[in-house]
Amino acid sequence: MAVSDTTWTPSSWHGFPALQQPEWPDAVALEAVRDRLRLLPSLIFAGEARALRSQLAEAAEGRAFLLQAGDCAESFHELSVIAIRERLKLLLQMSAVLTYGATLPVIKVGRLAGQFAKPRSSATEVVDGVELPSFRGHAVHSEEPTAEARTPDPERLVQAYYQAVSSLNLLRAFTKGGFADLTQVHSWNQEFVASSPEGQRYELIANEIGRALRFMQAIGIDLGDERSIHEVDVWTSHEALLLDYEEPLVRKDSTTGDWYACSGHFLWVGERTRQVEGAHVEFLSGVRNPVGAKVGPSMTPEELVLLAERLNPDRVPGRLTLIARLGASRVAELLPPLLRAIQEAEIPVVWVCDPMHANGFVTSSGHKTRRLDDILREIEGFFAAHREVGTWPGGVHLEITGEDVTECLGGSEAVLEEQLDTRYESLCDPRLNARQSLDLAFRVAELMRG
Repeated sequence: MAVSDTTWTPSSWHGFPALQQPEWPDAVALEAVRDRLRLLPSLIFAGEARALRSQLAEAAEGRAFLLQAGDCAESFHELSVIAIRERLKLLLQMSAVLTYGATLPVIKVGRLAGQFAKPRSSATEVVDGVELPSFRGHAVHSEEPTAEARTPDPERLVQAYYQAVSSLNLLRAFTKGGFADLTQVHSWNQEFVASSPEGQRYELIANEIGRALRFMQAIGIDLGDERSIHEVDVWTSHEALLLDYEEPLVRKDSTTGDWYACSGHFLWVGERTRQVEGAHVEFLSGVRNPVGAKVGPSMTPEELVLLAERLNPDRVPGRLTLIARLGASRVAELLPPLLRAIQEAEIPVVWVCDPMHANGFVTSSGHKTRRLDDILREIEGFFAAHREVGTWPGGVHLEITGEDVTECLGGSEAVLEEQLDTRYESLCDPRLNARQSLDLAFRVAELMRG
């Protein structure tokens, strides 16, 4: 049986099966790290999590759209002003396309400042003919292909915390310090994108936004004090996978007495750890952040209702986001029954499409990749299923990068299979580059308009 709200504590998950956890070799060292994390300041504040939940409640009601995007797995090697800026720049570009194209508020959530671990389908992998523990992210161990490097090290949990602090500081500086000002809309167009068809199409929108701002000034509207023009909210999110990291960062809010996971604004449970009576769902059931759950092809309508009841028993709008990852070829068949089950159970949720994770494959050269055409087909099927049932397609959940990588195939300036080697930099899963991401944003804006 699940514990009740009155008996839940941050450590309650220890009484439940915990999948996908590292085999830490030294329990004493792990406990020492957990003790240190308990004493460190919160990464986010309860009031911020509540503000995001209020915005997501608008998306649950069909009055906003969620853009959740970022790295598949953040790297300890890539903490730099430029890397954070380019990621944010792309998120702002995509948001501008969606907001302008569909005239709806866009909630901006980055896979950022905490996405340092990944679940794996196999405990081992073969690298250059040698069988090694699978790479589980920099919060666990190094990606280097040696047995020593792949040994889990709890000190990396502390390193993940401090990298998250640095990322959050940069994010707050950019979003509140002028970089995200709507008058800077032209400057968000990356140099390598600007001359492409997507970049030129974006410039047309940037010009129209500039004209709209000048019009408002011309008729006497004072834009100087309008916060929404000069600052934006960009929230952080990650999969709540490493429970030995998440638990010591839970804090009790002094104003409400509620527990909050203070490692990120929005946490989700993955396809491999979403068991209703599992440790991850138990953990998320007791924190008051907005939370999400991945919904894969094996999910039945009955299981989904049980999971939604477990994570949102009080039916709070904005509390629960369901992230469907069903595959381009199966979304039309699998999604409508799930939508109807939640609709009939009267549980408010934000329905979001993750078109990345069920559309991957491995090329003959050994590269994990995805086709942009398949990603777009799943999004189109997601929108079609919602139209069929009469529910709101509330957002997209993407793996993207602002860098000029060659990891996913296709796009207006197509990345070909033989080009994957050119700049394949992902630690784990392939990401859309900026041109491909803008392609996607324009298509989603068209779908939102109906």
